[in-house]
Amino acid sequence: MKKLCIVILLCCLTILGATSAQAQDVQFPKNEPINYIIPFSAGGESDLFARMQQPYLEKLLGQKIVITYKVGAGGALAWSELVNSPATGHYLAGINLPHIILQPLQRKNAGFKTEELKPVMIFHVTPCVLAVRKDSPYKTLADLLKAAKEQPGSVIMGGCGSATSGHIASVLLNKMAGVNIPYVPFPGTSDLPIALLGKHVTAIMAFTSGYSQYRNEMRVLAIAADERDPSIDAPTFKELGYNINEGSFRGISVPPATPDSVVQKLYEACAQTNKEPAFVEKMKSLGMTPLDMNPAQSAEFIAGKIEEYKTILKDLSK
Repeated sequence: MKKLCIVILLCCLTILGATSAQAQDVQFPKNEPINYIIPFSAGGESDLFARMQQPYLEKLLGQKIVITYKVGAGGALAWSELVNSPATGHYLAGINLPHIILQPLQRKNAGFKTEELKPVMIFHVTPCVLAVRKDSPYKTLADLLKAAKEQPGSVIMGGCGSATSGHIASVLLNKMAGVNIPYVPFPGTSDLPIALLGKHVTAIMAFTSGYSQYRNEMRVLAIAADERDPSIDAPTFKELGYNINEGSFRGISVPPATPDSVVQKLYEACAQTNKEPAFVEKMKSLGMTPLDMNPAQSAEFIAGKIEEYKTILKDLSK
C-alpha cells in the first residue's frame, strides 16, 4: 500500500510538472513587452520593416512589441546597448550587414563585437542603387563619371553612414572607374532622398527600397546586383563594366546569452511573418527581397561576410 501511494504521488508530480511547463511555454517566456531597438532614424528601411512586422509578431508571440530608436555611430550605439541587455528574449535589435561587421573591424572599441550579436534571422536584402534627381543633367552612369573626371568635386555622393553597403559600393565605383567622388554619410536611409531632392548632394547610393517611394522624382543610373530589378528601368553595374554587387542584408539579433530555445521561438515568429502573402506583397512593393535564414544559417552567413569584408578595409579608410 505504501509503495502504491508513492507511485501515485510521483505520477501526480510528473503530471503537475508537465502542465506547469506547458503553461510557461504559452508565454514568451514571460508576460512583458518585447523591446525592438532600431539602430537608425525613423522612416528608414529598418524602421519600415519593423513596423510591418509589429502586428504579426505581437499576434504570434502574444506580447506587445515596443519599437524604440537608438541612433548614432552608424548603429553601434544600439548594438552596444543590445549586447548589455538582459538575455531574456525581450530585448532584440535590427541588424544590418555590412554595418555590424565593419565597425568592430575598423574601430578599436566599437562597443560590441560582431560575434556578440546572436542572430535570430536574416529576413531580407535590398541591393544598392545609384540614383540622381529626375531633372539631373546626368542621364547615364557614363555621364556622371565623365563629369567627375573632367570637373573634380562637381559630383558629390550621399549614402547611409560609414562602413555600410552604400559606402562600400561608392568606394568600389571610385576605384574601378578611376574617379574620386566625395562620399557624404547620412544618419539613415530616410535622410538620403531629402538630401538628394534638396540638392545637397548630386547623387545617392541608396537601396531599391528607398527608391521605390520616389520613382517620380529620381532616376536610377545603375543597380548593384547580379540581375536587373523588374520594377526599375536601369542596368546593373556589371552590365556597364563594373563588378559591383552590394546591398544591405537585414535581420534581428538578441543578447549573446539568450537561450537557444527562446531564439528559436523568435525565429519561428519572424519566419511565419515572412510567409504571409500580404506581408510578402508589401515587402516586394518596397523593393525588399525576402530571405529566410534561420539562426544557424544567419551565423554562418555573417562569419563568411567577416572574411570577405576584411579585404576591403584599406579602401574604406582612404
